[in-house]
Amino acid sequence: MFSPDSADASAAPLEIALLKALGRVPGKTLSAPELAQEIAVEGNWHDLLVPIRRAAVKLALDGRLIIYRKGRPADPSDFRGVYRLGLPRHD
Repeated sequence: MFSPDSADASAAPLEIALLKALGRVPGKTLSAPELAQEIAVEGNWHDLLVPIRRAAVKLALDGRLIIYRKGRPADPSDFRGVYRLGLPRHD
């Protein structure tokens, strides 16, 4: 699906891949490693962790996903440590 080599060329394919992966598990959150393993080509998912974080911050600032830290929404501009990603709820 996604090759880490194309991460520098354009973030758009990674953003689309993140949103599609999250769309397959509505109402749930996924960690960056879970997303990377699903998106990565040929099992080389470790190289995707930093690009996923960057794409997640951009998407969160755009209101297209939510970054969770310890089960609560986190400030996309200022979060550390383990985090999970989810789509915004439309309750």
